[in-house]
Amino acid sequence: MARNVAWIFDLDNTLHNATPHIFPHINRAMTAYLQQHLQLDEQAAGELRRHYWRRYGATLLGLIRHHGTDPGHFLWHTHQFPDLRRMVVGEPLLRQTLRRLPGRKFVFSNAPVHYARAVLRILGIGDLFDAVFSIERVRFRPKPDVYGFLRLCRAHHLRPRRCIMVEDSLENLRTAKRLGMKTVWVARAERAPAYVDVRVAGIAGISNFATILY
Repeated sequence: MARNVAWIFDLDNTLHNATPHIFPHINRAMTAYLQQHLQLDEQAAGELRRHYWRRYGATLLGLIRHHGTDPGHFLWHTHQFPDLRRMVVGEPLLRQTLRRLPGRKFVFSNAPVHYARAVLRILGIGDLFDAVFSIERVRFRPKPDVYGFLRLCRAHHLRPRRCIMVEDSLENLRTAKRLGMKTVWVARAERAPAYVDVRVAGIAGISNFATILY
């Protein structure tokens, strides 16, 4: 029965720690992109980014709706790194833990595919996943929009009630739970909301909850 399970993993701050190096770099790159393409100074670009984030949940959606920005162009130019290998912070037991999990495995990320595949390659786990479902695959409608979840399930013939969503974002887990998925929150918080089935500090902790998740 456990082999019929599908594991759906977020990428940033789930399979690796993006907070120290990668997120700050992306934030700077996005601000610089707005400065260059919308002719804004740094302060105005930062304010507009925050406004779009609050209103739409993503800077990209605001740029598409109000400025006709090409999403592929934006994502390519904001996800370039001088030395990505030095910036990726992974867990020591990541590969061993993932290999022991029964069932199919997917990466479902709001990041672009070129970046997602590069990170997985650096982590040494790219071969363990059946597919990478990136922002391009959901027509630039990022999580927590239910559209992407449904598109992933249809594309790979997944039954939500046999899926386990592993995420650092509570909003994304809320959507997963509404669809009937089991939910794993990767966080160091002491308490978790009711729609979280399991909380772990890192991926290695998942193996301690096999009977609950399968």
